[in-house]
Amino acid sequence: MSLSRAKARKRQRMYMIGAVLLAVAGAAALLLTAFEDSVVFFFSPTEIVEKSPIDPDQRLRIGGLVVEGSVAKMADGQTIAFVVTDMAQSVPVSFRGILPDLFREGQGVVAEGHMSNDGTFVASEVLAKHDENYMPPEVAESLKKSGYWEEIEAKNAEQMRN
Repeated sequence: MSLSRAKARKRQRMYMIGAVLLAVAGAAALLLTAFEDSVVFFFSPTEIVEKSPIDPDQRLRIGGLVVEGSVAKMADGQTIAFVVTDMAQSVPVSFRGILPDLFREGQGVVAEGHMSNDGTFVASEVLAKHDENYMPPEVAESLKKSGYWEEIEAKNAEQMRN
């Protein structure tokens, strides 16, 4: 009788351990699913062009320099269109809202949003760089490869002297 009672306790313990492991696995799955929904990937314009087409539902960030002469206000008066480049590739961006004070042509920018089916990046948020040294690492690497990085450093050194 005590042998069967010991087996019953052992079986009950195994069921309890199994239930706890199942609960932990379920919690981990829910956590990973929630985390996946909040992840926003960063891409340079070259990576955007290479990975096209990108799912329009995927939120992402794009960073680079605003192309000189590309900023234009659309007919509705609220949408601003501009082009972001890493000096290798360029991506058109559309933004509806108020741009940050530091936003300028030729300056670094990071925009968050999604790609539309026509290849335009539709930004929901635009962040301008906050000083002359800030640049997303991926964009800085692309600018160094193109040789444009030296021009930026020379321009910054000249501004520091003046």
